[in-house]
Amino acid sequence: MSNEFQFDVLIIGSGASGLGLALQLPDSYKIAVLSKASLTSGSTYQAQGGVAAVLDDTDSTQAHFQDTITAGANLSRPDAVSFTVEHGKESINWLIEQGVPFTREGNEYHLTKEGGHSHRRIIHSADATGQAIQQTLIERAKARNNIHLFEDRIAVDLITRHKLNLPENRCIGAYVLDHNSGHVDVFKAGSTVLATGGVSKAYLYTSNPDGASGDGIAMAWRAGCRVGNLEFNQFHPTCLYHPQAKSFLISEAVRGEGGKLRLPDGSRFMDKFDDRGELAPRDIVARAIDHEMKRLGCDCLFLDISHKPAEFVKQHFPTIYERCLKYGIDITKEAIPVVPAAHYTCGGIMVNQHGMSDVEGLYAIGETSFTGLHGANRLASNSLLECIVYASSAASHIISHNHPLGELPEIPAWDESQVTDSDEDVIIAHNWDELRRFMWDYVGIVRTNKRLQRAKHRVDLLQQEISEYYSNYKVSRDLLELRNLAVVADLIIRSAMRRQESRGLHYTLDYPESGLEARDTILTPVNYDWH
Repeated sequence: MSNEFQFDVLIIGSGASGLGLALQLPDSYKIAVLSKASLTSGSTYQAQGGVAAVLDDTDSTQAHFQDTITAGANLSRPDAVSFTVEHGKESINWLIEQGVPFTREGNEYHLTKEGGHSHRRIIHSADATGQAIQQTLIERAKARNNIHLFEDRIAVDLITRHKLNLPENRCIGAYVLDHNSGHVDVFKAGSTVLATGGVSKAYLYTSNPDGASGDGIAMAWRAGCRVGNLEFNQFHPTCLYHPQAKSFLISEAVRGEGGKLRLPDGSRFMDKFDDRGELAPRDIVARAIDHEMKRLGCDCLFLDISHKPAEFVKQHFPTIYERCLKYGIDITKEAIPVVPAAHYTCGGIMVNQHGMSDVEGLYAIGETSFTGLHGANRLASNSLLECIVYASSAASHIISHNHPLGELPEIPAWDESQVTDSDEDVIIAHNWDELRRFMWDYVGIVRTNKRLQRAKHRVDLLQQEISEYYSNYKVSRDLLELRNLAVVADLIIRSAMRRQESRGLHYTLDYPESGLEARDTILTPVNYDWH
C-alpha cells in the first residue's frame, strides 16, 4: 500500500547540490533525500575534471568573472557570475572540511587548466573529482541521524496548494513512486528542493547517466514555474567512441594538458577554427568536430596525448587510461577515438540567488536550475561550483523561511484505482528512441528553422500519445521519464525557435550571426501565478 511521509525539507536528487544542501541544514531538521536509482547513479559521480575557483595568488575573481562572461557569449547574468565566483573559495574550503581528497603536489593542491580559463584554477581529485565529492558527501549524510536517504524513488509530480484547489499557492511536497513496491507515496514537506540534474538524455549520444531525463524541469513547469535558456545544450566535444563504452567522457583536462585533436589521417584541424586551438571553448570545439565528421563522412575523430611521457599520462588520467585500456586502446601509445555528445543543460528552472523558484516553498539548485551563471555556454568546471554555492545559499534561505509542517493541509493519496498494468511497454521504448533520435538530428549541434519545425511536429504527436498512455496505465519509471523528456524536449525546441541568432551553444544556419543585444529566452506556463 501507499505511505505518507512528513519532512521539514524534501530534496529530490542526491548529487553534489542535493547532498550539499542537506548537509548545510541544521541537525534539528528532518530531511529526506531521494535518489532515482542508487546514491551514486547521478551525474556528479561521473564528473571527471574538477571545480573551478580562485585559489591562487596570481589569479583573481575578476579574471574568473571575465572568463565566465566570455565563455557564456555575453549572456551570463553579471550578478549571478559575481555571486558564484566570489563564493568559490569558501565552497572549496567547505568541501575540504567534509573530507574531499583533492590532489596535492607537495604541500599545495594541484590546480589544472581547462578550455576557456585564463589561469590554472581547477582543483581536482585526479580525473575522478565527482566520484570523490559524491562518496565523501554520502558518507557525511549517512552519519547524520536527521538525513533520511531513499534510493529507487522517482518523483511523479509536485503537490501545490493550487492543485488541491486551495488559495495562496505553495509547494507542499511531492507524489513519489517507490520503484520496488510499484506504489506511489506522498512526501509532505515544509520546503521542497529540486536537485534533479539536466536533460541530456533527450539526445541519442550523451555523456550523462540514464537518469538525466529532465524530471525536475518538467515537474516545475507543470507546477507553474517559468524556465529559461533551454536552447543552450552543451555538447561535450570528446566522448569515447566505442560500441561498449556507454557514455564515457574523455575529460577536457586531456586537452588542457596538451592533448591534440586529429583527423583520421593524423593531421590537426582546430587551428583552422580558432586561434586557441584545442583550448577553445567547448561549443567551438564541438562544432569543429561535427563539421569535420560531416565533411569527411567519418564516424569519429581522434584525441591524442601519446606524445606526453607515459608516466605523466597515467598519473594525471588514471581513470581514462584504465577505461580505454579495457577497450584495447593504450592512450600512452595511440590516439583516442572521440565523438561529441550531449553533456550539460545550461538553462532550466528560473531561480533567484537563493535558489527560489516562482512557486513559494519550491527551490531548484544545480543543473536543473537557471541561475544565469552559464549564459549561452558553460565554462568548464563551473557546474560543480554552482552546485555547492547555491546549495549553501538555498540552505540559508530555508533556515530563515521554512514552513511549519503543522500548517500544511491534508494531501489525498495517489489514486491508481482507474488504471491498469500496461502490456505495451514496447511503445515506451519505441517513443523514447524516436524522441532521442529526432532531437539529435534536428535540435543538435547545428540547427535550422526547417529542422526545428520538423522536431516540433514530432514532439507534439508524441506528447498526445504519451498523455493518453499516462492516463490509462500504472506509472513506471520508464513512463515517467519518457513523459518528462517529451515535456522538456518541447521546451528546448520552443526556446530554440525563439532565438533568431547564433550565440554560444545555439548555432543555426538560418541566422549565423549573433544579434546586437544578448537576451534570455524565458518561457511562461499557462498556470504561472502573476502575483
